[in-house]
Amino acid sequence: MATFETTIDVMNPIWNRDAWARLQGNLDSSKTKFIASKGTVMGVEDGKAVYPMCGFEATLATRLEPQEDGTIRRINRETIIYTDARTGEIINEWTDPETKEVVPVVHVYNDPFNYSISEWLIIMPEDFGGDKPVAPIKVPLIFPWRDLGNGMMELSTDMHLYYPNQLQPAQWPRESSGPMVQVSEMMRYQFKKADIENPELTGVDYTGSWSRVTPWLPWMLRGTKPGHVLYMGSNVCSDNTDIFSANIRAHLEANAPEFLTAPDSDYGPSLSSLEHYAKEQTPAPVK
Repeated sequence: MATFETTIDVMNPIWNRDAWARLQGNLDSSKTKFIASKGTVMGVEDGKAVYPMCGFEATLATRLEPQEDGTIRRINRETIIYTDARTGEIINEWTDPETKEVVPVVHVYNDPFNYSISEWLIIMPEDFGGDKPVAPIKVPLIFPWRDLGNGMMELSTDMHLYYPNQLQPAQWPRESSGPMVQVSEMMRYQFKKADIENPELTGVDYTGSWSRVTPWLPWMLRGTKPGHVLYMGSNVCSDNTDIFSANIRAHLEANAPEFLTAPDSDYGPSLSSLEHYAKEQTPAPVK
């Protein structure tokens, strides 16, 4: 188990690394942190109000492996299970509210999705994804932290990406939103200030939110239709799976029980949901 900084110093990259790791997981590698994010997938189009398309519940099972060089490997399995936005029932078909076409739902099962946490933040330059190789930019890890008062703090982590689509239009005419993909993820963690300062706590509990802006989901078969999807969910974490909704937990127990545990080793590759879709699905017939 790694030693870690507990004295709050928001301009110290080492403290940022350790605090972020303790929120995401537990520096005691024998322990797993479970995270559930539950909310709504909304459609955003010009000329109309934002509207609910379906619900979702995302589950994460995460274990941390501190490394000798000071980095921390985040070892993780994650799912996104799509649901009825009103009842929370798992859906396997979805009806497009505009065209009334009924399409199969493709849930997300990422095993694994791992990365390293360090005192450095790796940023891809604006020309990432072009036809020439580009070197990432390495800057000290300094996050925006906020003292909320009443003994509470908040961490914000935002990521904005623009990269080549794994589902190119020529091969995936109905699934592809176009040659490039624009994606943003915004995380908010609210936690007790005393917990992040406590040297006895190798992991810190939090509540928070997850927002994601992304093109139409490929299984929606909306292609290059103008508009996009907005996920908005609230997050809770625990050392057990009781935080997962009962129907989600039962679904995983019956169909993918490995997602109720974190990986016991650091294997790969770590693929995005679009990469999994490209590998596991076949293009829908053109209508």
